[in-house]
Amino acid sequence: MKKLVQKIVLISGDSDFVPASKLARVEGIIFTLDPMGNHIREDLKEHIDYLTTRLPQFKQQ
Repeated sequence: MKKLVQKIVLISGDSDFVPASKLARVEGIIFTLDPMGNHIREDLKEHIDYLTTRLPQFKQQ
């Protein structure tokens, strides 16, 4: 997988993506999550590299 991609940006907060995010990090792929202002579970948080959003109302000042 790591020869095909260098970064993954997931726009979701669904914990169903925990196995995918964990595999990506094991393979050395940078994994960024944008939950669009929604709460994300801790088990997903521990397997991402970056947490961000493009929604202005949820950006920290």
